[in-house]
Amino acid sequence: MRPLSVRISGFGGQGIILAAVILGTAAVKKGNLYAVQTQSFGSEARGGECQTELIISDKSINSPTTRYKDILICLFQSALEKYLNTLKKKGILIVDPKLVTKIPSVDANIYKVPATEMAIESGNRIAANMVILGFLQKLIKVVSEDDLRKIITSMVPKKFIDINLKAFNAGVQFAKDLDITMEDTE
Repeated sequence: MRPLSVRISGFGGQGIILAAVILGTAAVKKGNLYAVQTQSFGSEARGGECQTELIISDKSINSPTTRYKDILICLFQSALEKYLNTLKKKGILIVDPKLVTKIPSVDANIYKVPATEMAIESGNRIAANMVILGFLQKLIKVVSEDDLRKIITSMVPKKFIDINLKAFNAGVQFAKDLDITMEDTE
């Protein structure tokens, strides 16, 4: 597996960093892969800009960041505007169409995942990050659905496990309905 670089961006309170930590933990613990994750966020506790980068590889990772990302996930319009220039040509752009309404012309595969809407249907809008994780799992398949569910269960507070798993499953199903895989995008 060549190194895979993913940036998830949005605003504080969307679970951006938690999503990357869960995926990275699953890659290491369940996929026997290497992962490195970095993050940055504004000074506001919630509502400020937030982004995280995750690199996953089957070989040792020598740098915690890459210049261009294979996958860019934007859960807010300003995040798209700030980070779109870091997406590789022919990369994958995933947006929440309720929160990212203006997508400029870009040489990328674009997926509109209604993560917030699906999270609300699952019981809590904050679980949009889990919808994205479910979608991403079907797309990149670095770990199985079941292994990712186990990591989610071990990392989220007990009272939120059911909502998070329901949102994750909704993201998986959304990707299955689109019938996409990483190979389809290369």
